[in-house]
Amino acid sequence: MAKDKPARAANIFDVARLAGVSHQTVSRVINGMPNVRPATKERVEQAMKQLRYSPSPAARALVTRRTRTIGLVNPAVADFGPTSIAMHFTIAARASRYSVDAAQTADAAPATVRGTVEGLLRQRVDAVVLILTDAAALEAVQALDLTVPLVAVAASARRSPHVVSIDQYRGARAAVRHLAELGHERVLHLAGPAQASDATERERGWRDELAERRLEAVEPLRGDWSARSGYEVGERLDVAAGDAVFVANDQMAIGLMSALRHRGLEVPRDVSLVGFDDIPEAAYLYPPLPTVREDVAALGTMMLQKVLVALEEGGEPTVDTPMPAQLIERESAARPTGR
Repeated sequence: MAKDKPARAANIFDVARLAGVSHQTVSRVINGMPNVRPATKERVEQAMKQLRYSPSPAARALVTRRTRTIGLVNPAVADFGPTSIAMHFTIAARASRYSVDAAQTADAAPATVRGTVEGLLRQRVDAVVLILTDAAALEAVQALDLTVPLVAVAASARRSPHVVSIDQYRGARAAVRHLAELGHERVLHLAGPAQASDATERERGWRDELAERRLEAVEPLRGDWSARSGYEVGERLDVAAGDAVFVANDQMAIGLMSALRHRGLEVPRDVSLVGFDDIPEAAYLYPPLPTVREDVAALGTMMLQKVLVALEEGGEPTVDTPMPAQLIERESAARPTGR
């Protein structure tokens, strides 16, 4: 006895026959095109459901010239901020039925980022999202003759309808203000890379808060965002009992904390520390690290909303105020001994 043949998957012509319409009408319904009566649209959708018909993404792309794919460019670094932003953007995009084609850049050089974007465009992505650590890279990409929407995450004092950001500047000022109000008259800064826009905004906030309080701004030393670089800076940092250090990110603060202990300085008895980013480990250090928290989940959602305004509404994104950052007070910052 012959085995039953597997059931054939329904196609667009089967849907058209069941709904009593042409296959062109089914195609218009599938691709959300206008000029389809509500009753006809309902019949087609019911037929698709009854036949368990699933449109081919490739065929749909040919009709709409859209792939429902967003290109995401982010740096190949193990830094908490960019990695978390990329993750939350991807989650938000998938919830809106978009896939994400992520491409990591080997470095943040403008030519590298520009080449990565051009590669994504050749794959016919519907939009490009950049998570940048280098301000010059954004300018290089914006100079391209793009035919798809572009949205970037970049810390900058200049606002743009195509840029979303967290207020690094005011977050840094809040961190320095906290240390100054505890009684520290010397607040040093361990800065991030000079070319990184996040580092620039955090350093600018540190300088302006000290200037407003008429406190000296000692020229900062720089790390590369890693705990190792924080440790290496801590070995040579000119710091003494009663000082405080505002560190541009939590990983470097962890390294700095370890170096200070090896030098015989105790945190926070001798030196207070405040970091930035609020990585998950910050609350579980000994002592716990005060830091500036960024709402990366909300930032990821905001990025997607800007993309959707351009893709699905055909509009121009608005210029948004940078999202606020929140100071989280913990035990690694305390009043100087004797004050």
